[in-house]
Amino acid sequence: MAKPKSSFKCSSCQYTVAKWVGRCPECGTWGSMDEAPVLAAVASRPGASLARAGAAALLPSTPATPITQIDSKATQAKATGVDELDRVLGGGVVPGSVVLLAGEPGVGKSTLLLEVVHRWACRSADDRALYVTGEESAGQVRLRADRTGAVHERVYLAAESDLATILGHVEQVRPTLLIVDSVQTMLAADVDGVVGGVTQVRAITSALTSLAKASGVPVLLIGHVTKDGAVAGPRSLEHLVDVVLHFEGDKHSSLRMVRGIKNRFGAADEVGCFELREDGIVGVSDPSGLFLHHRADEVSGTAVTVTMDGKRPLLGEVQALVAPTNNPSPRRAVSGLDSARVSMVLAVLERRHGIKLSDKEVYAATVGGMRMTDPSCDLALAVAVASAGKNRPISAGTVVLGEVGLAGEVRRVSGVARRVAEAARLGFTRAVVPVDSGDVPKGIRSIEVANVGDALRALSLS
Repeated sequence: MAKPKSSFKCSSCQYTVAKWVGRCPECGTWGSMDEAPVLAAVASRPGASLARAGAAALLPSTPATPITQIDSKATQAKATGVDELDRVLGGGVVPGSVVLLAGEPGVGKSTLLLEVVHRWACRSADDRALYVTGEESAGQVRLRADRTGAVHERVYLAAESDLATILGHVEQVRPTLLIVDSVQTMLAADVDGVVGGVTQVRAITSALTSLAKASGVPVLLIGHVTKDGAVAGPRSLEHLVDVVLHFEGDKHSSLRMVRGIKNRFGAADEVGCFELREDGIVGVSDPSGLFLHHRADEVSGTAVTVTMDGKRPLLGEVQALVAPTNNPSPRRAVSGLDSARVSMVLAVLERRHGIKLSDKEVYAATVGGMRMTDPSCDLALAVAVASAGKNRPISAGTVVLGEVGLAGEVRRVSGVARRVAEAARLGFTRAVVPVDSGDVPKGIRSIEVANVGDALRALSLS
């Protein structure tokens, strides 16, 4: 037999060292080095038997099954009743799946999942949901349920943080849906480490994953995030679960978005939109109107564009203000846009198209707190700045989209047909798009431009 050895592997980045250290040399995480016994390598030629390789063959309890004989209907998704969440999940939750919903404190994670258990319990008399909370008491959850109208007799509450007790609740209630709020507050008594630590979180997630696979009960976990927005805990936590969702929102806005980061059962780039209200959380099936300002008169310095958030086209408004100043270093203020791309677009306008901005302050922002990182909004920004600089408004019913290069050219962007179709659905009649963007839907006229100068001339801004 080969002599057993020991190594130590980081549970966060899987880096391996020969001796134990308190801090991982690779990722810098403290207390993440766990002992991993290994066997010394055994020299064997290809095709050698298992016995000669030092491994023993075990009779499997369940024989391998041809894939054609496996029933795929048993793992079909079941709708939760919350349409926007089902959109991100790919139709609903799959039996035996584990979903991790991560987000900042106060963004509305508990409120959303309380609505999910309520809708789930309303599905049929056979469906019951178990909501386990380790952060609040059962009375606090009941108060929120009263406020949001999520009270139902088949929704069970348990204020527990011990893993063994939670498994006992599952045996008693026998739910068809399990919610754990949150995984960082749970404790496994037979596992070393502090509550919320790397070892505890990984052990609890592994146990709940095994429960889901063995019983077929879908499990939804609430997770915390770090300061940089990543899921708190070991990186292996995201590999253990089937679906990872990020719940995002600005504290100054009621809009909330659920983004799919990982999904083994559907597309991983879908986005669901919600509005957080005093009486609960409501799905927003048409969020484009939230990012447009409806005004009676035309105003200079505004341009409407269509950005893609995942697979979802969203209309947004870019606003710009150009003001003269005596300051030798004019101010550049940006909100909702990439400041580096704003500086690039301003340089292109001044160098390539003669719009002098070096002696003026420029303010650029989006409407409704929308965050635009898509390069397709470059042309809309350039048009808005030119409109503000010349004090000429753009005619209503016009959308502008395209990526701007350093030479002033307008490059093609993906999904032009879907973007223009969304604009036409909302009543826009003219679209300024890059050359060779393909056919556009009926009801809207397209103007193809090769560079920023063509766009300015087409909009009477040159």
